[in-house]
Amino acid sequence: QVQLVESGGGLVQAGDSLRLSCAASARTFSRYPMGWFRQAPGKEREFVASKNWSGGNSYYADSVKGRFTISRDNAMVYLQMNSLRPEDTAVYYCAADLKTIVQSTTPRWWGQGTQVTVSS
Repeated sequence: QVQLVESGGGLVQAGDSLRLSCAASARTFSRYPMGWFRQAPGKEREFVASKNWSGGNSYYADSVKGRFTISRDNAMVYLQMNSLRPEDTAVYYCAADLKTIVQSTTPRWWGQGTQVTVSS
């Protein structure tokens, strides 16, 4: 059974940085698009960023462009989050799919989520 396992969440102050990591249990995921979504309390889950493979295109939500950077290393995906804001507070989910992940995608595979809390 395929698993996506996130790590790296935590409590930080506004302006700080965090790096999220996600490891896929199957090496075949190095060929699949992977990305990040987030869900804030009382809100719907939203797309954050995705990357098709290590050297492939990256996609970002407008709200995180210039602050967040997604990267890949085979079956790993990372999200470097800089200049964090209180509105970035959410549970962040790693996701993977057979096709490019964009805002409208409902990925096939999901991680369990990791909490990111940004205090003002």
